[in-house]
Amino acid sequence: MFVLYQREVTDLALETLLANRAASEGYDLDEFTMHSIAGVVDRRPEIDAELAANSPAWPLSRIAPLERSILRLALWELRSGETPPAVAIDEAVRLAKRYSTDEAASLVNGILAGALRTGRSGAGDGHDQETS
Repeated sequence: MFVLYQREVTDLALETLLANRAASEGYDLDEFTMHSIAGVVDRRPEIDAELAANSPAWPLSRIAPLERSILRLALWELRSGETPPAVAIDEAVRLAKRYSTDEAASLVNGILAGALRTGRSGAGDGHDQETS
């Protein structure tokens, strides 16, 4: 989530952000995390379209960059089929509570619950997943 957030606010290349993170943290990210980050970056237009469709009262431009990053990652997880939906949503809500506000957590929960109900495909890594 932090790498996605940094990309959002700095527009630096993903490779630069990952190298900076590895240098400052002293370790590389695990394969699943790298796969998730790449999935979000590669599918961002589809992910953003689905988020917008599930948040008509809150356009993405009005959602803070941190919450957008949390939402993008969670929606990618929902659509990839690699993370159980309840886990993806719970993790996103916990991240929003920890790094933002309870209001942000409620917004994240509402948007992701809507996405789960609508079950739109196409935002993952090519695996359609039935969510009904």
